[in-house]
Amino acid sequence: MSVPEHPCAGHANIFAMKLLFVTALMAVSAGLLPAAKNLQVSFIDVEGGQATLVVSPSGESMLIDTGWAGFNHRDADRIAAAAKAAGVKKIDYLVITHYHADHAGGVPQLAEKLPIRNFVDHGANSETGKDADILYKAYSAYREKGNHIQVKAGDTIPIKDLDVRVLSAAGEVIPSPLPGGGKPNPDCGAFQKHEVDPSENARSVGILITYGDFRMIDLGDLTWNKEYDLVCPNNKIGPVDVYIVSHHGMNMSGSPQLVHALAPRVAIMDNGARKGGSPEIWQTIHDTPGLQDLWQVHYAVAGGKEHNSSDTVIANIDERCEGKGLHLTAMRDGTFTVSNARNKYERTYKK
Repeated sequence: MSVPEHPCAGHANIFAMKLLFVTALMAVSAGLLPAAKNLQVSFIDVEGGQATLVVSPSGESMLIDTGWAGFNHRDADRIAAAAKAAGVKKIDYLVITHYHADHAGGVPQLAEKLPIRNFVDHGANSETGKDADILYKAYSAYREKGNHIQVKAGDTIPIKDLDVRVLSAAGEVIPSPLPGGGKPNPDCGAFQKHEVDPSENARSVGILITYGDFRMIDLGDLTWNKEYDLVCPNNKIGPVDVYIVSHHGMNMSGSPQLVHALAPRVAIMDNGARKGGSPEIWQTIHDTPGLQDLWQVHYAVAGGKEHNSSDTVIANIDERCEGKGLHLTAMRDGTFTVSNARNKYERTYKK
């Protein structure tokens, strides 16, 4: 004898089928949605200069310096290739840290390849002479075609989703600590000042980029004595996650007082094979408490095996290189990944 079916059973089966269909549809739709975007940073090899492309989650772009002129448009081509890979069709903010050929020289060639909306700098060139005048005149000619933003210490660069704070500009530094800074620096007593630097290096635009809990600092070529003003007697900046090594790792910058105060988890050095990467600065960074890795754009010939990181975290190990770079992806919670274009090695650093 068959048991009569409950009068609601048919409706329940229909409801279950509908629920299954809706669940499946939601799963498929989720797969079609774009993944949450993060902060992207490309460290482009301009062989001893600087060109760092920052792309915010909103898609706005900031390029810090443009490398050299000449070399058959080498640096402009490499920047344009990195921009294309990042989906960038224009430079929203070009930050020129200072007026030296390895930082501002490539502006005219890059401007012929990519539109530049805003030119950010510290104002007039402090250096004179034939080469300095030619470089600044060439840069100014293109700056006049866009919007000029002259920054001073304490200003911000208005990129959506990021807090980009100017720490130094035109020889001045922020007068008071940032949130998270202000603690006494115990290393300051051992600081030994260098001779006064009258060059553009000491006038570098230095910035702190904050995305959620992630903090990355780039001081351009800011030199020894000006670093002191940022971290002594009190550390005005506080700890960072990533330190873009000042001045390509040359021994005119990167004092222990600065690097130890910043306490980075990772350092990234935009050195060339025979420029920057000095053994004493490499050792200072290497010995910084809490440092997990020091990534390099180039193997530094002068450092030998004792003062270079392992080949795994160096983008170019041969002096005659292919122009490989490094890439960083950061999430709002402070987790970030650094990858090496040469060997595809990557490492993730959790907060």
